[in-house]
Formats: sequence, structure tokens, C-alpha cells
Amino acid sequence: MAHVLVIGGGVAGLATALLAARRGHTAEVFERDTRAPGTALDRDFFDWRRPGVPQAVQPHVLLGAARAVLRAELPDVHAEMLRLGATERHELDWFDARPPARPGDEDLVLLQARRIVLESALTTALRAEPGAVVRYGEPVTGLTADGGAEPRVTGLSTPSGRYAGDLVVDAGGRRGGSDSLLAGAGCRPGAVERHRTGLAYFCRWYRLPRGTGEGPRRPWTVTGGAFAGCAVFPSDNRAFAVTVFAHTGDPTRGALRDPAVFEAAARSFPPGAAWLGLGAEPLSGVLAMAGLDNRWSPPADGRGPVVNGLVAVGDALAHTNPTLGQGTSLALWAADRVARTAHRDTASPGFAAGYHAWALRTLKPWFDYQAGADAAVGERLAAGAGAGGPDRADRADRARSAAALFECALEDPEVMRARARVRHLAEPPGRAYADPAVRTRVARWLAARPGWTPHTVGPDRPQWEKLTASATHTPQPPPRTSARS
Repeated sequence: MAHVLVIGGGVAGLATALLAARRGHTAEVFERDTRAPGTALDRDFFDWRRPGVPQAVQPHVLLGAARAVLRAELPDVHAEMLRLGATERHELDWFDARPPARPGDEDLVLLQARRIVLESALTTALRAEPGAVVRYGEPVTGLTADGGAEPRVTGLSTPSGRYAGDLVVDAGGRRGGSDSLLAGAGCRPGAVERHRTGLAYFCRWYRLPRGTGEGPRRPWTVTGGAFAGCAVFPSDNRAFAVTVFAHTGDPTRGALRDPAVFEAAARSFPPGAAWLGLGAEPLSGVLAMAGLDNRWSPPADGRGPVVNGLVAVGDALAHTNPTLGQGTSLALWAADRVARTAHRDTASPGFAAGYHAWALRTLKPWFDYQAGADAAVGERLAAGAGAGGPDRADRADRARSAAALFECALEDPEVMRARARVRHLAEPPGRAYADPAVRTRVARWLAARPGWTPHTVGPDRPQWEKLTASATHTPQPPPRTSARS
């Protein structure tokens, strides 16, 4: 069995160590933060400063692909998340009567929880593994490697000393500094593929009053106009997040930091109006996140892996913009792959090459799908905000067809199933949406609406500018936290 050294104690790192330990390996996790997640969820979520993980306080959702890994390989983690307050929702429950089941429908389920719930459940499980340890407050400062055109990593170093291992797993995230670690080990740089999104997100957390259940069943989908949009993310313990998004070139976006303006903007879209209309209590100020990109950064280039004895998982390998919620699923897939293959000769060129080939075959298509979807949204929002170039007819036609499929899905269970299979990473869009039955149903839906125009939900541009011009720069209230959720 192998001794696995994991750089980073986030979701990807904890899952890699836990899955490896469950398969009989030993694992050490090296985390620069000095503390671990606990079970005081609100306190940990709102009060824990985590500058290296800015997305930690943003909404998360676990797609069916991630949920399937947990149920199959880490059922205790799945059960602990539910015990801590996570909720589940089947995509086909959008309809008043769920359509007759088909094979695979069981995985079209969202596991709804804040990121801290998953981290807490993973930490609890890892503490019970005798072959695993997490070393908090020990950032990795270097890699131990032999020489050669493709160096072989044999361990790592921290301020406390050196550690030897059979495999090093980079789970340091998008800010983990793996480039400098590889350079210090004598590796040539890997090839990085980056796609800027041009999207800015503004999020605020709320809690539903007791007695209101889990919130409205509809509308829960993301809605958007030509220049802005809104999404609601139901979560654990009656908490939910409202997100308003716009283009980074939109001059009105800064006003959304004002809580009053944010709420007015959110209420101008159906999901925000439905959820905020239930008398929810704010739990946070407005949390902004921008400067996002989709980045594919394996430790490899056109010639193949640049190092042996080291592989990357999570955002260190494939950082995806959160609009499609793919990140945790891709991270768990990679963690599971590492655990399943760590009994092989991990120091050999064949191991690194095999993992890289697997990542290109399994993860890269979903990364490409995310990058393409974000490019389309960014172009639409930029044009609607007056920040983009001239509109092109071919792009407009493609955008209209894509929007029609999503709208049709809200009325047609068969189209909804196809959409859900793509959303939960069960079937690639090129196959699911090319199904003749799906294409026929969408074409029929469009033919019945000859004047339909996509992306008209919410305020028009004059209304939006009037709404955002009312910013008063009211001081944001401190988060309302407690030891219990």
C-alpha cells in the first residue's frame, strides 16, 4: 500500500486522504490554516477568515455526480451531512407529479448544503481513520525530487521538516502556488489553459423563519435578463443564498454591494422575489466575488506530464467558475481515481501518464462545457450592459436555441430529464441534447411561440439603472451568527 502526501486540507484534499485511507493506504494532509472545521456551522461559516479560500462563503451545491461518490464510497459522510442539516431535492420534483422513473433518475438529486457542512463531515470521518492525519498550520514550502528531464517527486517539506511519501497529491486549490513548487523541484512548467468569464457575483445569506418549511418549490431556477440575473441556492438548516450576477464591465455593478440595492435587485427577479417574500432574516452582508476564470492547469504540457510521483486534484487541476456547480463533483471524481489507483507504481512515468490521460478523458470535456457556457453568458451580459462588441447573428441564434431548451424543460418532463442528466454530469450535452426526441420537443415548443425572445426576465435596462442608482451605501450589518444553526 502507498503513503500519500496531500497538499491542502480543503474539500479535495480531505476527500483524497479519506478515500485513500478507506482503501488501506496511509495519508498525511498538510494544511496552511491553523484550525479545522467543527460543527458550529454558522460560526465557522461566517466568522472564519479564509483568505486562501474566497469561495468558501459563496453558495455551493453538490450535483448528482458528487452525491453518487459520497453514497457509494463515503456513505457515513453523506449521512453526516444530512444529520448536520443538508437537504436533498430531486430535479423532476419540479413537476406536480414526478414522471415515471427511468434508470439513472436516482442520481438526478441535488445535495443542498453550505460548503462548511461537507468540510465538517469529511473532517469528522477523517479523524476516525487510524491511517490518516491532518497537519494543520503546516504549509508546504517545497518538493523533494530527484533529477532528470521529468523529475520524480519523493516527498515534500514544510517549516517543520521533510516528509517522504509514495505519491504527492496537489490539492492546494487555485491559490496553492503549485507552479513555484514544481519550478523549485526542477520541473518544466505545465501548460495552463485559461478562459476569463467576465462575470461578477454578489451574494447574501438569509434564513427562513421557522414554520415556512424549505421554501417555495418554484421558482428555484436561475433566471436572467440581457444584462443581469439572479439565482437562489437553498441550503442547510433553513439557510439560503441569493446571488445577483452581472458583467464586470457593467458600471452599475458596484451599487449591488449596498444591501438595500441588492435586495431590490434580487426582488426584481422571480426567484429572489419568491424567497425574500417569506420574511427571511439576513445572515450576512453582501459578499462579492469577481475576477473569475476557468483554468485547466495539470502538471503536464504537450509532451505529457512534467513530473512523476505527483498528481493534482480539485481546483489545482480544473478550476471551474461556479455557475454550473461542477467543482465539487470533478474534485471527488479525481480524489476517487487517486484512491483507486494508489496501489500501483505511483513513482513511474506510466502512473502520471495514465492519470493525465484519465483527466483529459473524464474531466476535460466538462471543463470545456463550462468554459463555453460561461463565454455565452459573458457575451450576453456584456452586450446588454453596453460593454461588449457588436452582436452576431450566429451567436444570437445559438443562444436562443439554448435558452429555448432550458425554458422548454420547465414544462416538458422529457426535456427536463435530458437537462438534468447534463447538469448532474451523467451524460454529455452533445449526446443528451442531440437526442431526436428532445430536439423534436424543443422545436415544437419554439414553433408554438414564434415571437418568443429569450432572457427577458426581470427589469429592463432603464428600470435597472434607476434601481441601482438608489444606492445609499448603507453600512453592512455584521453577520448574525451563533454556535448552533
